[in-house]
Amino acid sequence: MSSVEVLAQHRVHGGELRYCRHASAATGTAMRFTAFLPPGEGPHPYVVWLSGLTCTEDNFTVKAGAYARAAELGLAVVAPDTSPRGPDLQGSAVADDAAYDLGQGASFYVDATQAPWTPHFRMYSYVVGDLLAAAERAFPLDGARRGIFGHSMGGHGALTIALKNPDLFKSVSAFAPIVSPLNCPWGHKALSAYLGPDRAAWRAYDATALIEDGVGLNRFDDILIDQGEADSFLEGQLKPHLFAAACEKAGQKVGLRMRPGYDHSYFFISTFIGDHLAFHAERLC
Repeated sequence: MSSVEVLAQHRVHGGELRYCRHASAATGTAMRFTAFLPPGEGPHPYVVWLSGLTCTEDNFTVKAGAYARAAELGLAVVAPDTSPRGPDLQGSAVADDAAYDLGQGASFYVDATQAPWTPHFRMYSYVVGDLLAAAERAFPLDGARRGIFGHSMGGHGALTIALKNPDLFKSVSAFAPIVSPLNCPWGHKALSAYLGPDRAAWRAYDATALIEDGVGLNRFDDILIDQGEADSFLEGQLKPHLFAAACEKAGQKVGLRMRPGYDHSYFFISTFIGDHLAFHAERLC
């Protein structure tokens, strides 16, 4: 297995923030992530953060304001990039990266089955395999106490990955997640490109469909979702009521908190990040 290269490190809130790079077998590329380690020797419980469209590992790291509260709670945070990157990715459509909502920065955390995406766009396998293994090999993280959360496309990733892997993750939450790619334009574009036209194949990457199909059902005591009511993507792309309705019908507890006046930005995330970290700490620490 390849080693993790620490590109930079910073002291923050009594802990350490590391910018890292490692080789991924799943994507066939170098991948980047950040790791915040709270004060103390560990092994630390930790949460994986998945970011949204156009983001890198740096957006959450710089903008979310998570580390003061994470340090207080004794919680580590690992935040990967949102896709493989670089001019050498196979396929001109992949390398050219013409669209913000497809390709680099827009993986949707799936394992692509369609050309030209198949060789590198295997972010589902990357997150549940290479990322966890690399982070836990390099740093004092407790793999038995691991949660996952994310924003928008990353919220979609967090929900679907947790539901499909309840033995890997003990807690899950999301900010403004895309809860049903089957029922929104972003999802139609991404999943048709990555998985092909058969919508039955899309259900494996649709959190609402997974609940309807009983995948991971009631393996989590609660699922926390915060959604801004002033989010411009709320009605057209996010549609959290679909997930809430599916959970209610299936008997899965979910806390959907609609936040008046808040939008889709990191200002929204930074306002409520402490609540989410505490939610995970209650289940992991």
